[in-house]
Amino acid sequence: MDCKKDRNLGFCTCTYEPCSRKGVCCDCLQYHLKNRQLPGCCFPKSAEATYDRSFAHFAQLVQEGKV
Repeated sequence: MDCKKDRNLGFCTCTYEPCSRKGVCCDCLQYHLKNRQLPGCCFPKSAEATYDRSFAHFAQLVQEGKV
């Protein structure tokens, strides 16, 4: 299977500029899950910008109806 990095970059919402995994969703997901986090694309724009990618932050946003 070929990586679709160029296509993925069109909808990648990650604002962390030096990220080497940007557009490579499989690497991004693996990295964040290993660190008990979710990737930035799981969060609304304002929440993604905080760089708090924790499960707890995501759960809080769900409870608040923001996700």
